[in-house]
Amino acid sequence: MTEATIPAAVTLREARRDDVARIAALIMLGAAKQTRTAEEIAQEAAHPAYLDAFDEVAASAHDTLFVAELDGAVVGTLQVTLIPGLINRGRKRAKLESVHVDPALRGRRIGEAMVAHALEFARRNGAGLVELTSNKSREAAHRFYRRLGFDQSHEGFKLEL
Repeated sequence: MTEATIPAAVTLREARRDDVARIAALIMLGAAKQTRTAEEIAQEAAHPAYLDAFDEVAASAHDTLFVAELDGAVVGTLQVTLIPGLINRGRKRAKLESVHVDPALRGRRIGEAMVAHALEFARRNGAGLVELTSNKSREAAHRFYRRLGFDQSHEGFKLEL
């Protein structure tokens, strides 16, 4: 199933290549320290590297990129990665990445609909655990995830290569 309609007129579907510039813009708009103008965001979102990245995600058997639509406009995005492993007798994990909602539309339960869709997708695909990371500076996002039942049980680490 690639589409699901969520109450409040939000529709979730798998992203398409023609969504890429809007997805990139949503990610930039949702950045913890976003300082770019709308024109700078649009210019950056048109960079061909985003299409290359989309093609790689779309070709992966373990990754699915979703968008949320409201009145036909893409207003949110998230990526679900299914991770096989050996822990807990091979329990599969799902990782939510790049969960972003248009800042002008936050508080309208769009993010909640997106996460609910991702959780159902993870269940249907055999995941027994869902995890995510969030920038430490995004305190409102942390409250949001706790409200949805996520537990801040681990400390995350990153190393840029």
